[in-house]
Amino acid sequence: MTARHIPPPGGRIDTEPIEVYRSGRPLLPRQLEFADLGTPLEEVTFVVVDVETTGGRPGAHSLTEIGAVKVCGGEVVQEFSSLVNPGVPIPAQITVLTGITTAMTVSAPPLSEVLPAFLNFLEADVPALDGGAPVSGGGTPVPSSRVPARNRAAEPPVLVAHNAHFDMSHLRGACEAIDVAWPRLRVLDTLGLARRIFTRDEVPNHKLSTLAGYCRAAVQPSHRALDDARATVDVLHAMIGRLGPLGVTHIEDLLTASNPVPARRRRRAVLADHVPHGPGSYRFIGPNSEVLYVGSSGNMYRRVRQYFTAAEKRRRMAEMVELATRVETTPTATLLEARVVELRDITRFDPPYNRRSRRPQTRTWISLDTTPVARLKITRSCSATEVANSLGPFGSRSAARRAAELIGDEAGLNPAGLNVPRKADLSDCPCRFASHAPCYLAPRGTVNTAAVAISRARRLLAGSLAEVWDHQMARIARLAGAERFEEAGVERDRLSALLTAAQRRELLVPLWQASCVVAASKRGDHWEIILASYGRLLATATVSEARDVPEHAAALRSATPLPEAPARAAEHAHPEETQLLAAWLADPRSRVLAIEGEVPLAVPLASAHRFAASFPGAEESPDLAER
Repeated sequence: MTARHIPPPGGRIDTEPIEVYRSGRPLLPRQLEFADLGTPLEEVTFVVVDVETTGGRPGAHSLTEIGAVKVCGGEVVQEFSSLVNPGVPIPAQITVLTGITTAMTVSAPPLSEVLPAFLNFLEADVPALDGGAPVSGGGTPVPSSRVPARNRAAEPPVLVAHNAHFDMSHLRGACEAIDVAWPRLRVLDTLGLARRIFTRDEVPNHKLSTLAGYCRAAVQPSHRALDDARATVDVLHAMIGRLGPLGVTHIEDLLTASNPVPARRRRRAVLADHVPHGPGSYRFIGPNSEVLYVGSSGNMYRRVRQYFTAAEKRRRMAEMVELATRVETTPTATLLEARVVELRDITRFDPPYNRRSRRPQTRTWISLDTTPVARLKITRSCSATEVANSLGPFGSRSAARRAAELIGDEAGLNPAGLNVPRKADLSDCPCRFASHAPCYLAPRGTVNTAAVAISRARRLLAGSLAEVWDHQMARIARLAGAERFEEAGVERDRLSALLTAAQRRELLVPLWQASCVVAASKRGDHWEIILASYGRLLATATVSEARDVPEHAAALRSATPLPEAPARAAEHAHPEETQLLAAWLADPRSRVLAIEGEVPLAVPLASAHRFAASFPGAEESPDLAER
């Protein structure tokens, strides 16, 4: 059995393409298919819909007519048309506009009959068609005579409408009125698309009637639902023809084409053509071969392609894409390994367009210094032997400073609070001494000596935060009740900084002190096996069958040398890498097979994690979701 080994700390990470062998389910090369690019437009079923209303708000009495045309591959498959009895008189101005009178809708079926028939039309499989005509009153769809007989695969259709917000809001409102679930389908608005395609030099406005005339639609809009839907079909096909030469060939492209994406960025999507479809880490390379940005994904091709569409909203990413000349990838077998490679690449290359996970050496800790006087100090490293009595790592120095202020106040390390007799319990009032520092001293009638303050500070640094939680929550409540919201926000931020660091330390310390952790997790149709040491991922493997997990885990352990014990916390791995391992191990699907460590992989009952559900300001553990 062979496995890919990650080099020890300090070694160069090889980013050159290498041949990777994995047991159980090897990554075999395969011929890419057109389906990997997305769904081609000629295979997409569009349902072009239009509604006529009474002019009122969406609801049970708004719809007067529903018309829809189902098209696929440029051919009309089915049509749907039915008047709807709104149950109320139709205003005269609506009759003048649409030609639909109250007398016409009196004999029409009610909404409770027409809407379910329309929903069935949306979700029904497309049958073999022999010709027919649209229904004009009963609400039952029949084949159109414009379609030759053929079978199509049943796939979720894409709804299309001109000014889709209007039509969709009335259809959703009608569904709510009769307590029917509205299907979750993708929606394409031809109005927004037309604004991106047709300039003012071509058309004076983007009304459906104007566009139908410009595109030479076979049917002109008449403010009747089916006619307007038929005209929208021709307009849609004309716009697809305009977008084809620009690279819009799949439905994923068309759905984002109406968003403000420069054509030059869309044309650069060819940079993603060679990107693999599996998990891994990717790097955008600049004109001088510098690494601009590093990311990871379970499907690198799909994620990289999103950078060239309107799905990417960040301005910095738009600038980065304009500078990039190519995309390099490091395929991996698992998403966890992809995230780890991403973190290591960020540390190695320090890419300018990455904001998260950069410069792990700047992470700070809080420790207690008793010489010459007792004080809390903020440092950039922590000894492995003192990690249990230190707090961190913090994401920023400002967060560490806020937490240190709170610990100092709670322990009475503030010079104003030392050797002062206490006149009230903590529950009575937060009395104040010099300056604006809150005084949290020893119990009533006792003296807060330096020894007592040091002992209390050590307990807080070790994670005994129950009293801090009670005091701060009561303090925040009092300040908020007095409408001193800014001060309450300051106290909330101090508590959040303290709890976040305490929760992070509780997760990381067991892994930092474990010389070997072997675990497996059921992911999809395979099992992932990992080997970690002192918080660092060393090797991974995948197997197909559960019965093969113990054998391959033992082989992975015997084939992988373990590093020496670190002298400092987080010396072997980025803190976020250890967080990823902790989140992976905490997943209900994961099973720990072997562990060699000083403490168990567990969180104490009296831990900071018990406050996470009650305090949304505290940071949650990272997961393996898409970034």
